[in-house]
Amino acid sequence: MLHSKIEGEGKPFVILHGFLGMLDNWKTLSTEFAAAGFQVHALDLRNHGKSFHSNDFNYEVMVEDLKRYCEFHQLDQILLLGHSMGGKVAMQFACLYPEKVEKLIVADIGPKYYPQHHQTILEGLSAIDFSKKPSRQEADETLASYIKDVGTRQFLLKSLYWESPGQLAFRFNLKVFVEKIEAVGKSLSEEFQYDKPTLFLRGDKSNYILDADWDAIKLHFPNVQLETISNAGHWLHAENPQEFYLNVIQFIK
Repeated sequence: MLHSKIEGEGKPFVILHGFLGMLDNWKTLSTEFAAAGFQVHALDLRNHGKSFHSNDFNYEVMVEDLKRYCEFHQLDQILLLGHSMGGKVAMQFACLYPEKVEKLIVADIGPKYYPQHHQTILEGLSAIDFSKKPSRQEADETLASYIKDVGTRQFLLKSLYWESPGQLAFRFNLKVFVEKIEAVGKSLSEEFQYDKPTLFLRGDKSNYILDADWDAIKLHFPNVQLETISNAGHWLHAENPQEFYLNVIQFIK
């Protein structure tokens, strides 16, 4: 069963993080959505956070993980929000099980194929030699040779934890990510469609959802609206949480 954090009472609202993320990335917004009268389920997807590790890693198995989670917790007519890779899981889940999803929110990802673009990040993460028992600072210094952006490094290093005294490790399954990275960019099947209310959100500084993608999005999601979050890139929920929150609340209320 997927690891989750559940807070609040009311209509079930399920949140899925992106690639290399975890439910903690949504801590502040989850609490705000719970305070607004929803029962928030922030999930760690397989091979991420505190959820189980598996050699199987693709959208099909992640969708079935979510289905099992909803059945176990008896969740029906959910509000479903996914960011990036989690957005792809959310899209596919809504298309396959529309009866389970009342409204869909997709943050900064489209249904199209995305070429592999995480090579440098995966190389940097793989360069950290845990057999030498590095400190957090030493891990950051290794990563800095590959990734200059401090915010990106901080995001990645949130997944460091003390596996045992003096021994750091990553919570995510780096080995499988390196082997199965092509699965992350996979497009939504052409025949998939979800016709209930759908909201796509994009950052104004992000290039993940282009104006040219709009027609393809509407083919899959005919009942869709698109909003652009100002002063935000791909991590729009972290970079402009207030505007992100207002857009989502307006849509789900």
